[in-house]
Amino acid sequence: MTNTLGGGHGPAEATPRPGSAVRGGDRARQGSAIQDGAQAGPAVRDGGQAGPAGQGGAQAGPAGQGGGSARARLRAERARRAGELDRRLARLVGAEPDVALVAVGSHGREELTPGGDVDLVLLHRGRPDIAVLAERVWYPIWDSGLRLDHSVRTPAQACEVAREDLKAVLGLISARHVAGDPDLTREVRETVLAGWRSDARRRLPELREMTRARWSDSGELAFLLEPDLKESRGGLRDVHAIQAVAAAWVAPAPSARVKDAYALLLDVRHALHEATGRAADRLVLQEQGAVAEALGLLDAEALLRTVVEAARTVAFAVDHMWRSVDRFCSPSGRPVRRPLADGVVEHDSEVVLARAADAGGDPTLVLRAAAAAAQAGLPLAISTVERLARETPPMPVPWPAEARDALVTLLGAGPPAIGVWEALDQVGLIERLMPDWERVRNRPQRNPVHTFTVDRHLVETAARAAAHTRDVARPDLLLVGALLHDIGKGWPGDHARTGAVMARDLGERLGFDAGDVRVLEAVVRHHLLLPETATRRDLDDPVTIETVAETVGDPVVLETLAALAVADGQATGPAAWSPWKAGLVAELTRRVAAVLAGAPPPVAPEPTPEQLALARHGGGSVRVVGSRITVVAPDRPGLLWQAAGVLALHRLAVRGARTVSWGRGAEGPTALLEFLAVPEYGSGPDPAALEVDLRRVLAGRLDVEKRLERRARSYRPRKGVPVPPPRVTMIDDASATATVVEVRAHDRPGLLWRVGHVLGTFGLQVRAARVETLGAEAVDVFYVVDAEGRPVTDEDLRSSVRAGVLDVVR
Repeated sequence: MTNTLGGGHGPAEATPRPGSAVRGGDRARQGSAIQDGAQAGPAVRDGGQAGPAGQGGAQAGPAGQGGGSARARLRAERARRAGELDRRLARLVGAEPDVALVAVGSHGREELTPGGDVDLVLLHRGRPDIAVLAERVWYPIWDSGLRLDHSVRTPAQACEVAREDLKAVLGLISARHVAGDPDLTREVRETVLAGWRSDARRRLPELREMTRARWSDSGELAFLLEPDLKESRGGLRDVHAIQAVAAAWVAPAPSARVKDAYALLLDVRHALHEATGRAADRLVLQEQGAVAEALGLLDAEALLRTVVEAARTVAFAVDHMWRSVDRFCSPSGRPVRRPLADGVVEHDSEVVLARAADAGGDPTLVLRAAAAAAQAGLPLAISTVERLARETPPMPVPWPAEARDALVTLLGAGPPAIGVWEALDQVGLIERLMPDWERVRNRPQRNPVHTFTVDRHLVETAARAAAHTRDVARPDLLLVGALLHDIGKGWPGDHARTGAVMARDLGERLGFDAGDVRVLEAVVRHHLLLPETATRRDLDDPVTIETVAETVGDPVVLETLAALAVADGQATGPAAWSPWKAGLVAELTRRVAAVLAGAPPPVAPEPTPEQLALARHGGGSVRVVGSRITVVAPDRPGLLWQAAGVLALHRLAVRGARTVSWGRGAEGPTALLEFLAVPEYGSGPDPAALEVDLRRVLAGRLDVEKRLERRARSYRPRKGVPVPPPRVTMIDDASATATVVEVRAHDRPGLLWRVGHVLGTFGLQVRAARVETLGAEAVDVFYVVDAEGRPVTDEDLRSSVRAGVLDVVR
């Protein structure tokens, strides 16, 4: 049988052949087309068609969309370049006997792009004058400006190198005869292939280790904002690996879909080389617009969605290929069939349908099989997902309880659910179950805080949420809410509000009752409420707690939101979640839960006697423990920004900050400042030196402003990277006793000091602050009062403060 996703079983030759198309399930995916005809993402600019095509056609394949004429031009250019170089090389070699010139690498595959390397092997049968002939070939190539990688070998030498050098054998497997004696090329290639096949159990584990190292260095193409088109997981090198394993007759050759994905990535790489004028493989942000235009795509986002689709196709195929390699290298005897669920069995470490399973008459079988696979920690066999894609009838709406339970069971498996979900997604089953999924599929999040595309982030969040199902009364609503929390990102406007409407509709589609649908709608609408409030509002202000309690209104919603906040933060990426943030969210949840249970809002805590004593002794106290810096001192205007300035002087980037002020008696107010700060680069400063400078600034013996201004003159922001304009908002209803100033800006050294300095210049005192840095973006919130200790109501002053802050954060 021929597999569509992984390919057909390899023929006796090394050249892979296309697999067959999946009928009725695996559509010619365009990455953004909606079933009702609306378009969600990539659009063709130059009028070329989007649809399936092989390497020779003028259309974009299932890997995405692209201008047909634009891509055809690139392919024609590569063919022209290869043909011209071949003819030139043939003239240089001439009619010499017992000699063959062989192309390997990109020229061997006829994929040479502008600035690419030319890899050539000159084979000979022991000719004594071979060095003269080699110079006759090499020097004109060098003189033309091409980068040349060359070697001269006898057949025995070539085969010996192939036996010892993995990269050499991979090159010779795909070698192409260019000039001279074709029998000599054939002899070497057949000998190398025979050795590769006979020694596959030793060589394929080497290839796997090389692949793993490459993935570790280059990451996953589908989820990088600036991916390496060749080396990243899901990139061009992975298709070369599939071809090499197919040449060993161990796994299927690349399928038609994989070939289309490969052709798309190759065209993107070619367009990148033309845009940059050099042989670059990393698709950097500043070049994405030009590459999109060269390919006939609408914009950089359309380009990324196209690349993501291709990369996921390749990554899925290469995972299947490595499972075949594992079975080949570690045979376990006769496979055992073990029942897992009704109509579902384990067979040869994969999940397949039972012989009597009725895929065409049981719409819930697809989710039952997926749930069984995820719970067993096993992959779904490609033949199984293909059959399900062909035969599964539409799911009744609303879903039967069995289908809904199977979905929850699938998500509740945690991380093993991710690969199973991807298998269903690869053949279009997810969109058939939930049509709205198409809007978020492959949608990039052009923010370095986010590790994944929108759709993968949703699945990752659900997988993370599975660890918290014991913490909530309704684990099913937590898991489904996690899966849907960002579903609105496929539409314009506030994604939480839009997503809430979609979650309501999807909840009804899935068969939840009206009460459960209301919970799902609330969870999606308010999924950012706890983390944003915890990091951007004063938790000691009663208005904060009362507002959240009024918004949530239900303990079940609150505990679901709390668990979702953790899962969402963890699934977003390391910059989005930290112990500091987790502690703030947990404290906010605890206080709101108490209010919902009938307790009065908590009163702002007073300082401990020890803190008061330290504040009155010697002008204040400083403590540095790892990345946490605590300052307790008599409060005064400018204290926050002066302390933040010291941290900036020591090249510490503030990742979180909290300041509160107590008391207005004879002793004056007391301020507690807590910072979470990490080195901008390298190792951190000497804690003792940091404490000394903090004490100096408390005592008025350190001019922070002058030293920071000197450094600021030498700071140059990175050019070529688009940065959204900063935003400064003054909020009146977040506190009864202060005005909230919220600053959103691109982070840079000393930003907190700059903002605080402006606030102090206008005579404002900071009563409390919350500072959060998400990747390269800062969200700083200040509770400020005027010189008389009241909220800032003077419109002229508010306007001046806003303008002053904007001026220093631009």
